Amino acid sequence: MTCFICISVFCLSAFLMEAQSTYGPYLRNHNQLYGDRQRSDFTPNMPVPGHGNSINFGAPAQLCKSRPLDLVFIIDSSRSVRPAEFEKVKIFLSEMVDSLDIGTDTTRVALVNYASTVNIEFLLKKFFSKAEVKQAFSRIDPLSTGTMTGLAIKTAMEQVFTEGAGARPLKKNIGKVAIIVTDGRPQDKVEEVAAAARASGIEIYAVGVDRADMRSLKQMASQPLDDHVFYVETYGVIEKLTSKFRETLCGFDACALGHNCQHICVNNNASYFCKCREGYVINSDKKTCSKQTNEEARGDLTENACMCEAQIAFQRKVHNSIQSLTSRLDDISNRVQQFDLRRA
Repeated sequence: MTCFICISVFCLSAFLMEAQSTYGPYLRNHNQLYGDRQRSDFTPNMPVPGHGNSINFGAPAQLCKSRPLDLVFIIDSSRSVRPAEFEKVKIFLSEMVDSLDIGTDTTRVALVNYASTVNIEFLLKKFFSKAEVKQAFSRIDPLSTGTMTGLAIKTAMEQVFTEGAGARPLKKNIGKVAIIVTDGRPQDKVEEVAAAARASGIEIYAVGVDRADMRSLKQMASQPLDDHVFYVETYGVIEKLTSKFRETLCGFDACALGHNCQHICVNNNASYFCKCREGYVINSDKKTCSKQTNEEARGDLTENACMCEAQIAFQRKVHNSIQSLTSRLDDISNRVQQFDLRRA
């Protein structure tokens, strides 16, 4: 019986291999023909084989195109931060906003101000232009004594990074980023709450100034720490971090650097690919377009139908083969039981 089962399994495997060799190339070719086209039409951020065009990473700053973010600044405004220094922080925030694309469908900004207490200055759903956000920054006042950084992170996670507060749903795959700026040692625990925030999908950058505790900064920040922990000696030079964050949060606008697409250029991270307007098809050079003929349109429908028929035929053959093998195994099992009964 064991031998028969082995032979049966071997036969089924051979059949599946034969079926794959028959239908596999067709399905792979179809995916190459249509999968890329679907990605071009509906998810242009996905890489498309054969469409990529590399660019020079030394692109000018004006060609930087920030990726959409739900961005929350968490700012320490305890008494150790002098009024003139707090003004420097607000300038830093404004310059950060100038380097980003602010809007409903691009980057949304919120601000959490903290000392011994936490104050949500404005939520992600409040402002959708650079001018409004920068004006809101200018109206912020420092709080009082104390440095409750852990409480500030917890507040941001539970009350700001929520859909009700203006954060985009997870299905939209919008990055959630928190930038913490502090010049002191937290007076509460930050390690566990920061870990919970990171586990919820929030990427944390920690900026330390002057007397900031480096150990706490590392406990708060996301990995790799080299990319998420920053330190400056004084608030007077904090503005220098703007260019660093611009590089970190920026996605280069490859199409703006120049392209040779006849119709539409689609940014694809550090490269681009071309697509055609409705009613046109991309040519073999992946750059120019030709008007789709009625025959080509009918050909698309025919090939889709052929693919469905091929899949159905493959599934039926597999199903029939499995049924046949199952029937034979049941028959063998019955014979073995009868043989055992006779021996007993």
